Amino acid sequence: MRLILLGPPGAGKGTQAQRLVEKHGIPQLSTGDMLRAAVKAETPVGLKAKAVMDAGELVSDAIVNAIVAERIDQADCASGFILDGYPRTLAQADAVEAMLAERELKLDAVVELVVDDKILVGRIVKRAQEAAAAGQPVRKDDNAEVFEERLREYYKKTAPLIGYYHAKGLLKGVDGMAEIDAVTKQIETVLAAAVQN
Repeated sequence: MRLILLGPPGAGKGTQAQRLVEKHGIPQLSTGDMLRAAVKAETPVGLKAKAVMDAGELVSDAIVNAIVAERIDQADCASGFILDGYPRTLAQADAVEAMLAERELKLDAVVELVVDDKILVGRIVKRAQEAAAAGQPVRKDDNAEVFEERLREYYKKTAPLIGYYHAKGLLKGVDGMAEIDAVTKQIETVLAAAVQN
């Protein structure tokens, strides 16, 4: 099963991806995680990505596409994977299609977590407060100002993917503002239908 989770930052894609990983035994390919790992390791790509991410901007397609192409060739992706936070642009969506076509694979579904932006900003601020209270590091992008910039970037560059995948008959929307378990149930319903087709 190969699927993409779409939705603005803070929509709960990471939480739902983890549940899908546990249930279906396929890896979550989060470019955010892959990039953060490169930043932590201070690789040349990681250092470039760090400056861009700290400014609340998106990392270049060339860097991200290369990371994803290498990753989907790894053995744990043989029975499928979840793309979380990628593709972010129409160019990246075309790159995914080309990557999969080269490997004679296809996407099974694209799930959009539909959310309310104002509530999302509150969620992010709360996440930062909880991390700080627990003595954990607070992500630099977990503040209202940087988050709102990320939302603007999302609507400018990523929202067009909704139409792109709708036109291909792959897009399914779920209520991302519902309780976490309810969102999971909606996603499982979508996936069950996708696998039958």
